[in-house]
Amino acid sequence: MRTSVVFLLALLTQVWAVFPASAAQRATRNVFLITTDGLRWEEVFRGAEEMLISKEFGNVGDTNALRAQFWRATPEERRRVLFPFLWGTVATQGQLFGNRDLGSEVRVSNGHNFSYPGYSEFLTGVTDARIDSNDKKLNVHTNVFEWLNTRGEFQGRVAAAINWDVLPWILNAPRAGFPVWSGFDTPAGTRALEVPALLRDLVEHGRTIWSGVLLDTFVHAAARHAVQTLKPRAMYVSVGETDDWAHEARYERHLKSAHEFDRMLASLWNLVQSMPEYRGTTTFVITTDHGRGPAPVAWQNHGRQIAASAYIWMAVIGPDTRPLGERREAPALVQAQVAATVAALAGEDFNAFSPSSAPPVRDVLPAAP
Repeated sequence: MRTSVVFLLALLTQVWAVFPASAAQRATRNVFLITTDGLRWEEVFRGAEEMLISKEFGNVGDTNALRAQFWRATPEERRRVLFPFLWGTVATQGQLFGNRDLGSEVRVSNGHNFSYPGYSEFLTGVTDARIDSNDKKLNVHTNVFEWLNTRGEFQGRVAAAINWDVLPWILNAPRAGFPVWSGFDTPAGTRALEVPALLRDLVEHGRTIWSGVLLDTFVHAAARHAVQTLKPRAMYVSVGETDDWAHEARYERHLKSAHEFDRMLASLWNLVQSMPEYRGTTTFVITTDHGRGPAPVAWQNHGRQIAASAYIWMAVIGPDTRPLGERREAPALVQAQVAATVAALAGEDFNAFSPSSAPPVRDVLPAAP
């Protein structure tokens, strides 16, 4: 009898070693991946950059008004006024990675430092040298949301609200099978995420700035509608004004779109915390597809030729993520780890399905007993 008990205890010890976070321990039942295109780690961790609050380098019309809104004496004050949710809520309840000033580094590993390769990397967990353009080609790699849509309780409970017209191809929406809304034409066979008729009408007549990118406020409205009606267990939300205003060298609008992104995060977080289906059981993973170059000029762009644009950032907030705040001297992370992290937070093992995908970020997962 005693031998049997000892054997059973030894077996349980091995099981805990392989599965450090059991379903019983995990509080997360819903996971959201929320991204904004091309937002630098410098603004996230340092706030507004003084050199760019200028007519010469930032094309700012009223520099005094912009300084009054976003300039403060210290980086900590500047980032908090720019991103009140990230620094008032995520930094106290979750974790932020990517402040290179403090020895925390997150970087793109695809080598291209632009959008299609970046989105594909964090959605699928792998890099592919063949992905070297933003052309509308259906992605051959399975993304984590497509895979979750085949997994038990997540099946039929996955959705995406996105703003860039290429993203349905990156997600391979026809094959993925879950509902997607982008406000643009999608590849044949895509299952449409339904939105209110008023929103469809606003989008149809609101594509007045960029040909392939929506205003972020439309995506926010679509995401909130999906949460309230479909109640997805896993959802991808993508906005992108931060990238487009930077490409146009409009620093004022870049900062204001970053500020609005933070407001959207707060709005979605408050919404899910107000709903019994999500309250206390939802984790947000927040990141970007690439970085940008430094001031005074290279901040406008990114790509292989701009080495600094490989550096990005990541934030996680949820019931299973320890509240370690801004990380310092943290293990280096890569963008490809996002996919397996999303799955692991949902209690699923994406690496078992895709052995070549990068492992999850262990620091944001439930600790072993």
